[in-house]
Amino acid sequence: MSLSETITVTPELDAWLRETRRMIHVNPELLCEEVATSELVQKHLKEAGVTFRKGVGGDGRPLYMDAEMIKRAQIKTFPITGGTGVLAEIRGTRGAGPGKCVLLRADMDALPMDEINDVEYKSRNPGKMHACGHDCHTTILMGVAEILQNMSHLFDGTVKLMFQPGEEGAGGAVAMIHDGILDNPPVDAAFALHVSTEHPAGHVSTGPGPHAAAADTIEINVTGKGGHAAFPHTTIDATYVAAQILIALQSIVSREVNPIDTAVVTISTLHAGTASNVIPQTAQLTGTVRTYNPEIRDLIQQRMNEMVPAIAAAHRAEAELIYLRGYPAMVNDPAMTQLATDTCVELLGADHVHHGAPIMAGEDFAYVLERAPGCMVSLGVRNDEKGMIYPPHHPRFDADEDALAVGVRVLSAIALRYLGADI
Repeated sequence: MSLSETITVTPELDAWLRETRRMIHVNPELLCEEVATSELVQKHLKEAGVTFRKGVGGDGRPLYMDAEMIKRAQIKTFPITGGTGVLAEIRGTRGAGPGKCVLLRADMDALPMDEINDVEYKSRNPGKMHACGHDCHTTILMGVAEILQNMSHLFDGTVKLMFQPGEEGAGGAVAMIHDGILDNPPVDAAFALHVSTEHPAGHVSTGPGPHAAAADTIEINVTGKGGHAAFPHTTIDATYVAAQILIALQSIVSREVNPIDTAVVTISTLHAGTASNVIPQTAQLTGTVRTYNPEIRDLIQQRMNEMVPAIAAAHRAEAELIYLRGYPAMVNDPAMTQLATDTCVELLGADHVHHGAPIMAGEDFAYVLERAPGCMVSLGVRNDEKGMIYPPHHPRFDADEDALAVGVRVLSAIALRYLGADI
């Protein structure tokens, strides 16, 4: 039998996938608060006969950012508090040897935004929405658990299923790594899916090398001397100084980064003042830096450290830069990417498999791929006829549920191929 004939999703499982995705979608939970979602995962794993460990990643330690910088920053940060992570294990029973260990990951958290879709499964939690497809990821990995548990006699080794909290900024992957998910047995390879409206439902894409960018956060606090707006000569205008800093920072990418290297410096907010006739004492800038190359990342941080206080001093003001290093760039391993691509071509056909271009969004699966070779595959969920065309993080984002079964088959097939299963 061919791979496409061996790894199938029954109509009953397909219906369950759709129902479960909607259950999660109507009850979105923000990062590190995924209690109901985690309980739903545990319930399904029990019913499928899959062993698991709950409360993974709940030790409350500092996450991926510098602890001292976090204390100084006014930007809100999110510690891991709930311990909602789940790690499941499926052991192969073929009996030909100990085998290898492969990890498959899904993130569970939603975003702090209101959904404006007019659908029966619309979010019922104000200010919370599954706008990045994590409801799909979680549902798919639960489906994979059922498929691989039923096929465990065909392979040796171990499949670890990582149900992760706090991807949207909290670095939940780091907390789970600290809790030992990559050990006992050590993980040899790791794979994940992420939904995308770049491709039609059921199509996939991936590519070797950088796939998601390093994502850093900056906060700049400017202090001047406030006063009456009619007497600017008696003040040190913090708003003006902040504006000079904002403009100057744009020169780093345009004049100091090789055009061959990709980098983004975006200042997203500038807050200053409370009245039209008052020059404010302080101003604050916040923004983000995105890079693929670690050397470029270091360069941008170094130049910001040099420029920000110097520009402020030139105008008799003071300025503090708080540079919070976020997720590193996520790099797909070439060999594992080729394995995933070949498997998808065999499973879905070459016309459904595409080369995926890198994106500038951040992804904390990068921490897993720093420690084990692997790759992330994008799963198309676009359906023009149904209006499912909006990108992740959009209030109208939605996913064609026809893709759920495809995601289950893809992740299952990649794991089985990696483990050398009898298929």
